[in-house]
Amino acid sequence: LYKTTFISMDKIKFGTDGWRGVIAHQFTVANVAKVTNAAAIWLLNKFQNPEVIVGYDTRFQGKLFAETVCKVLASKGIKVSISDDFVSTPMVSLAVREWKASLGIMITASHNNYTYSGYKLKGSYGGPLLSEELKNIEDLISAENNLDIDLLNWDNFVEQELIRYADLEAFYTQYIGNYFDLDSIRSAGIKIGFEAMYGSAQKVIKKLLPDARYFHCEMDPTFGNIPPEPLEKNLQELLESMRSKKDLDVTIAVDGDADRIALVNRGGRYIDSHTIILILIHYLANYRKMKGKVVTGFSSTMKVEKLSRHYDLEVMRVPIGFKDICRVMLNEDVLVGGEESGGISIRGYLPERDGIWMGLTILQFMAETGKSLDEILDEIFKITGSFH
Repeated sequence: LYKTTFISMDKIKFGTDGWRGVIAHQFTVANVAKVTNAAAIWLLNKFQNPEVIVGYDTRFQGKLFAETVCKVLASKGIKVSISDDFVSTPMVSLAVREWKASLGIMITASHNNYTYSGYKLKGSYGGPLLSEELKNIEDLISAENNLDIDLLNWDNFVEQELIRYADLEAFYTQYIGNYFDLDSIRSAGIKIGFEAMYGSAQKVIKKLLPDARYFHCEMDPTFGNIPPEPLEKNLQELLESMRSKKDLDVTIAVDGDADRIALVNRGGRYIDSHTIILILIHYLANYRKMKGKVVTGFSSTMKVEKLSRHYDLEVMRVPIGFKDICRVMLNEDVLVGGEESGGISIRGYLPERDGIWMGLTILQFMAETGKSLDEILDEIFKITGSFH
């Protein structure tokens, strides 16, 4: 009895967003190999010649864990493309869909503090793997692990073309350049700040917005000892800088793996995801004349209903976690899908959260209309009433 309880306590469980654990405690090379072994069995049961995209963020030993994933998959004859450096989670999701891979695996603990790492799984459509598939993989994780990682030779797998390096960031940058008019954003005279929270958006943003002012866009695997989640309490340095200098029109802040977003306006006021969802609805429905459902979590603001009704859009509320929003996006015509924790997606992209994509969409809104963030918010609050 003692033994079975011990094993069940020790069992690797997937949460709403894959699996997370403290590095070197639960999150070890051996456990990453176990989870990957289960993913490999699932892949081989489901796909004829499965291919997988693997990425990792700026956390401690991210590359080591990602290489472990690759070795286990390659040992089963599964072809893998691994990012040649740290990447954001949406970069993996985009590559999975555009390169027609079977699965994406991202080593990240997103917004958790630096002691954690994690394992996110992405479906072939470029969004979070749905709960029933996650459950299938979880059920295949066995307590014993007969894989000796040290015996798996990386160079042999590369030689056999089972493992290859891929520049996921360059692919993502090019995709964004084809979708957004970056020149008009850059030449609109908007003074832009970008807060990467020491996370994986730190490099790509310098290519996309070369004239922005960067906050924490460098490497620090401890994230400055602040969880890389763009909540007001975690952005004090940025807010103080913007309040004292007052020389930036807007700063985009993203989390550790760059799939969540928050904004700060010219006066240094924090703008949360509830308001960002409203900004996106207002832009797409009013200025771009687009239609579609609005899908959001149960705890998002009721102003979503008010604004959506104003534009004759149907609102659908789903349980917490982006997976349920993704499921609706796969099956229905969705204009904006957003959760209150800052993960938002819009029509015409992936069924996936992406802080950089949402940030650029809002900059495009400002560039096209010549309006400041405060002017945009005034328009919205005339319809919905303000938060304060």
